[in-house]
Amino acid sequence: MPAPPPDARSFLAQALRVVPCGGAAAILTVRAPEPLASVRASRFFMLRREDGSAPLIPRPYSIYKQRGAELDFLILRQGQGSSSLLALQPGMPLRLIGPLGNGWPDLSAPEPDQAPGSRSAPDWVLLAGGVGSAPFYMAIEQALAGSFGPAVPAGRLHFLFGARSRAQLYDLAAFEALGVAVHTATQDGSHGRRGHVLELLEALQREGRVPATVRALACGPERMLEAVHAWSQRTGQPAYLSLETLMGCGVGICNGCPVPTDKRGPLRDWPNAKACVEGPVFRADAIELCH
Repeated sequence: MPAPPPDARSFLAQALRVVPCGGAAAILTVRAPEPLASVRASRFFMLRREDGSAPLIPRPYSIYKQRGAELDFLILRQGQGSSSLLALQPGMPLRLIGPLGNGWPDLSAPEPDQAPGSRSAPDWVLLAGGVGSAPFYMAIEQALAGSFGPAVPAGRLHFLFGARSRAQLYDLAAFEALGVAVHTATQDGSHGRRGHVLELLEALQREGRVPATVRALACGPERMLEAVHAWSQRTGQPAYLSLETLMGCGVGICNGCPVPTDKRGPLRDWPNAKACVEGPVFRADAIELCH
């Protein structure tokens, strides 16, 4: 049975600031008691206020940015838990548990089933939907810097950011400053192309601005992930999905985050996988999503 990662810890952190970044979202910055080792993008922490004014069950959030002991979390105000975190004042304590889960794969490595001696692996498209952009800032930053493998050239990374409107393209300027190609799509046409990210991807491929064969990372609303899962099955192009799943504990105890496995995939020995310890990142061919 998978266990929590060995570097996970429970500790008290201190809130530093809350900065709005568009729509109902803001970036919460906290300081850990001591610097943390570099955390792979798309791993997450469980966050909870410690003053009794918020739900007892912590909330999972992907790490957005890291600067030693300072950690940023991109939080969308949705309910009591998220609202309580965004109401933190500088100096107030909060409980963090993490880092948890498995992050994105090494973007410099070939696919597991790539034939030995074959030409270099395809480019990456990073597909974000709304607040699903959270695990991508560090993914790009770490790939360019070679934090977990050889550095990836900027020209081989394509960030596609979709949302309902311009207001939900959270912290867009920060992504544009990273030095990779950034393309946007909004359902109301208020920024970039009108439509969703897969329509944007297909348009960019028709125009020759993104290669016809790619590998994908995706994080966003459930319907978006279902569409990317179906796209991967239909085209045979590999995709990795970071699931936005409700969790109670984050360490595999409560069984509150089951994900059905694909009977033909690498996790077929179990009917369900735990998103908190075996995810949140899964290869699309490892799990089943409704379409």
